[in-house]
Amino acid sequence: MATVSVARDTIESGRAGSPKLKRQVGLLGLTAVSLGSVIGSGWLLGTLGAAGYAGPASLVSWALAAFMLVFIALMYTELGAAYPVSGGTARYSLLSFGPLGGFAAGWMSWLQAVTLAPIETEAAIRYLEPKWHGVVDTKTLLLTGKGLGFAILFIVFFTLVNLAGIRWMAGLNRFAVYWKALIPVITIAAIAMTTFHPANFHAGGGFSPFGVQGIFKALPGGVVFALLGFEQAAQLGGEARDPQRDLPRAIIASLLLGVLLYLCLEVVLIGAINPANLALPASWHHPLGSIGSYGPYAQMATALGLGWLAVLLYIDAVVSPAGKGMLYVTTTSRITYSMGSAGTLPSAFERIDRRSVPWFSVILASSFGVLVFLPFGGWNKLVVFISSATAFMYAFAPVSLAALRRSDPDRYRPYRVPAAQVLAPLAFVFANLIVYWGGWPAVWRISVGVAIGVALLGLTRATTPAARRQPLNLKPAAWVVPWIGGIMVLDAIGPRYVSSYRQVVPFWWDLGAVALWSLLVFYLAQWLALPREAVAANIEAARMATTEEEIELGIGA
Repeated sequence: MATVSVARDTIESGRAGSPKLKRQVGLLGLTAVSLGSVIGSGWLLGTLGAAGYAGPASLVSWALAAFMLVFIALMYTELGAAYPVSGGTARYSLLSFGPLGGFAAGWMSWLQAVTLAPIETEAAIRYLEPKWHGVVDTKTLLLTGKGLGFAILFIVFFTLVNLAGIRWMAGLNRFAVYWKALIPVITIAAIAMTTFHPANFHAGGGFSPFGVQGIFKALPGGVVFALLGFEQAAQLGGEARDPQRDLPRAIIASLLLGVLLYLCLEVVLIGAINPANLALPASWHHPLGSIGSYGPYAQMATALGLGWLAVLLYIDAVVSPAGKGMLYVTTTSRITYSMGSAGTLPSAFERIDRRSVPWFSVILASSFGVLVFLPFGGWNKLVVFISSATAFMYAFAPVSLAALRRSDPDRYRPYRVPAAQVLAPLAFVFANLIVYWGGWPAVWRISVGVAIGVALLGLTRATTPAARRQPLNLKPAAWVVPWIGGIMVLDAIGPRYVSSYRQVVPFWWDLGAVALWSLLVFYLAQWLALPREAVAANIEAARMATTEEEIELGIGA
């Protein structure tokens, strides 16, 4: 096994002699990137949404999401340490399933990442409607013209920070994370000490007024969305100072800290609701009345006479979503940079300036994000779409890990997932269940997005000279289409709680069908994955893309 040493100024890139991404983000910065991605508008609006779907049993939803996502986080922990490259999700699949497989993973990652910055911005503006009157339509909860103007200013700010370089972004994010972690803790303590009604946990139809289905529905309805981002440290693997040591710690720590924080917030929210508002099970859909549509914690603080806390929360309504939005512009640009380097997107996407910033990818991510502000359904509906798209992206990690374990067995792996032969397929099942619970409307929209990506891939190849055009390796990626198609069919015929058009498979049996289909696809993917020789060639190609003065990376070992 090779001994991996990464110097402070190690860089990663494509062509020798061109500017490169610099390795200058340490453990604190990586943890801040992941934790900063976890703490966003999810805590401002997601906890109330979870209670609306499941009542007090939303606590079970948070615990279930944590259990499922830990398995997925373990996959990223091993992959991120063993293959420390930027745009990690796409790169892992590229190594194990070829260019087409890498593009499928990267495009799915891009679909969810490019919508995160605008949805966080929309959440911030929506939260501030009581103070900035007229930025949100009170009937549709969509942005008005005034609100859209503010939203575009947010995106411009994110773009400028990212163009300034990764060190500026990491530094600002580190400051934002301290604030973002502190304010929820203060909120928990202040509201819990002011009012708490234990009876609320059994009011309005009992602890679980909507049954197990409500618990499941809360997952894509806000819970999973709130916890998204723990893998962001892996996406910046190519810019980590010591990725083998720091990536596993950053990924696991950010997820566990985020889960603990959201559980406490949910407990405080449920305990602070006026018991008179919980007479019937349906009361949980709007337990705070109209104030819940904007800023539940700020409005609760105001009602409790905690004006100072309300002021902090309104400030945080800008800082928390803005911090997460800034990070996802970074993430989105690194994904397209990775696909540009792989030749599955035009070469413009891999252009890097003298500050080592993939500037074209940053500008495109910001420009496309503005389109998301169009009236596509507002924050709540976008949350379900993003959660499902992210779960699709997460699903590539366990299949890639299992394939690379088999085809690259001598790799130095600072962290090894225990019992990976069991945990990897289980993580794949969990990711597919999250997609399934998002329902048919989210899945068919994702399939349209995938079709657009395939068209863009075809256009890229048609305009690329034959001498530079890489083989797509269709066979290794042949499992992707039946996988997505099978989930679409199951969502279309499953129980009504996932907004299906026709129920054929009854509740519980549908979950078994999703699990069975997931396992079949998982093992099909392993059978189709690239053989050892091809994976070695991919790794060698990545190694050859580095310059002589680079210190040996995980992919160059």
